[in-house]
Amino acid sequence: MATVGEQTVGPLRQRLNRVRVLIEPSGQQASTATLWTELLVLFVAIPVAIALFLDPNLMIGALLVFSILGLLLIWRTGNFRWHEMAWGWGKIRWGRTLAFTLLVAGVSLLVMRATHPGFVPNLSPQRLGFLLMLWLLYPIFSAFPQELIFRVLFFHRYAPLFPTRRAARLMNAFIFSLAHLMYWSPVVAVMTFVGGWIFADVYLKRGLPAAWLLHAIAGNVLFTMGMGEFFWSGNVVRPF
Repeated sequence: MATVGEQTVGPLRQRLNRVRVLIEPSGQQASTATLWTELLVLFVAIPVAIALFLDPNLMIGALLVFSILGLLLIWRTGNFRWHEMAWGWGKIRWGRTLAFTLLVAGVSLLVMRATHPGFVPNLSPQRLGFLLMLWLLYPIFSAFPQELIFRVLFFHRYAPLFPTRRAARLMNAFIFSLAHLMYWSPVVAVMTFVGGWIFADVYLKRGLPAAWLLHAIAGNVLFTMGMGEFFWSGNVVRPF
């Protein structure tokens, strides 16, 4: 595949059927080599550098910078219908969303009891106050920027690099897991890979809101069940 151009649009639409984010030819489309370079720098080199060198307390700022860069790259790619970021609320399957929530809660409890025998979630009034704030803020300031970067940007700009939708999803799950290398935890690596695979599938089939909702639920449930120690940047300890 030489370029992300007119000849790739038809097959790509078939592979990414039911996606409402259009990937169409543009007079200023970057070459395949440029897109691969961007992808490797943005989704591989930078996350590794962050994991190795960045102060964990600066993670939120790094996410903000990434979000702004993601918006600029989406704009530069062209032919993106911004209003379609809101498409998909009517496609949410609430029964499956509930099942996903219960699954995340169950897996979280099993992990916590395996790593902390006798663990019981802390539901003290003080803790509930913190969780309420978390449930309100995490979807907006963490889950949404991540979905913007790892789903909207990735599939709008870089999906044409892959021969099949499955290959694109696999790469998406890999880079989503790699982005969490900064936590230096095999538990986090596995859970974020599985989560990335699920979020990518839901995004492609049902749009950004459905993927964002699952991501927000997953993060909030993980913290509620006590797994914040695995995902909290303040607990990061590099193994060197």
